[in-house]
Amino acid sequence: MSAVTGNFPVNEIKVEIDTSSVDSRTAAPSSGGTDSRTFAEIKDLESAELSIETSLETWQPFDTKGWQRALATAKSISLSMSGKRNFGDTGNDYVAGKWMLNGQACNSTIKLTFPDATEYYIPIVVQVKNPGGGESTKVMPLEWDAASDGKPTVKEAA
Repeated sequence: MSAVTGNFPVNEIKVEIDTSSVDSRTAAPSSGGTDSRTFAEIKDLESAELSIETSLETWQPFDTKGWQRALATAKSISLSMSGKRNFGDTGNDYVAGKWMLNGQACNSTIKLTFPDATEYYIPIVVQVKNPGGGESTKVMPLEWDAASDGKPTVKEAA
């Protein structure tokens, strides 16, 4: 466990995307620390809203006298990202380039590194919502969602 403690601003979370793969479906870093994927930060990212949803099945058996029971049966993660379109930045260009694609060409892996150095590798599907439109006097936005496509892998801090 890392010696890092206390509170931190959201901007200390490092957000990177795997730009080496068009159809990556794995979140697991390769063994031995020789990960062949190429992760790049997404320049001018302003907001990364993380949401975790749990699917529940509920029932009211006779033995609980009408009180509900519940069991978590599934999890999903979604990230809603927004920032500015930055032409020439590897991560920004990679995400923006997904806006016209379908199928596995929208798959990738996102890597979140928290201040305590714990890394989360999440297989995702990229859904670009706005690759650069808006008011004429504003800076071009880049808005997109990342929906989990399988179980994340966690690499604990050393």
